[in-house]
Amino acid sequence: MSFTYTMWFAFFGLLMGRLPGALVGAVIGFIFDNLRYGQRKRAIPEAGGFVGPLFTLLGAVAKADGRVSEAEIAIAERLMTRMKLDTELRKQAVVSFNVGKQPEFDVTQTITALRKWVGMRRDHAFPVLDVVIETVLAEGNPGPEKMSILRQLAFALRVSDMELMALMAMKGYAWNAGGGQRQYGHGQGSSGYVPPQRSAQGPDPYAVLGIDRQADDRAIKRAYRKLISEHHPDRLGDLPEDMRKRAESRASEINAAYDRIKEARGFK
Repeated sequence: MSFTYTMWFAFFGLLMGRLPGALVGAVIGFIFDNLRYGQRKRAIPEAGGFVGPLFTLLGAVAKADGRVSEAEIAIAERLMTRMKLDTELRKQAVVSFNVGKQPEFDVTQTITALRKWVGMRRDHAFPVLDVVIETVLAEGNPGPEKMSILRQLAFALRVSDMELMALMAMKGYAWNAGGGQRQYGHGQGSSGYVPPQRSAQGPDPYAVLGIDRQADDRAIKRAYRKLISEHHPDRLGDLPEDMRKRAESRASEINAAYDRIKEARGFK
């Protein structure tokens, strides 16, 4: 539980009424902190509630270029195993994947269901995107149809293109989201399309932190603290172990990128 309001109200109370004011302010702040904590607990997504829409979306992504490859099927099967889905949830995942890969399947309702499940928990949005990105990149440099679905999902989950670029960079892919407006739907947005490219030099540390190379040291430190907070596995609550491990991997990439920049710039 965070005590942000408690500290701030106590501080203002101290300025206005010395010790008695600080005590009154602390009590008021604690009430606000307690209310916020209760709301946050209620906002935690139901474990397993994402399985249906997630695998439906994976099926749609796999089929977006016209065919579902063995690599994409293998990723879905490995995901079911890593998530340790029981018999019923595994059956639900298989059925959902097959629904998503039907011709002309509309992903809108599925993305809406994932957005509803995530709610305001951005820290839960990143594991969902991480899983979808894995399918998007299953065959290497993805086509515009797959990237269109990924960007639609990111937008619905309140994740910016810059943050999406950072997630791609963590997987060793360089991608520039610029050069045109967001366009959603199969076959749209392909004019001048440049797919994400695997970087031979490994993840770009600046792209991983989602910052410009010209950013000053203070901006770099601020970006690092924000990212490591959002991707910390301890924030995920009751999610499958696979998603927690993904968060640990992202946190490791963020730390490695930050260390590389610190070493290159010579600051601590």
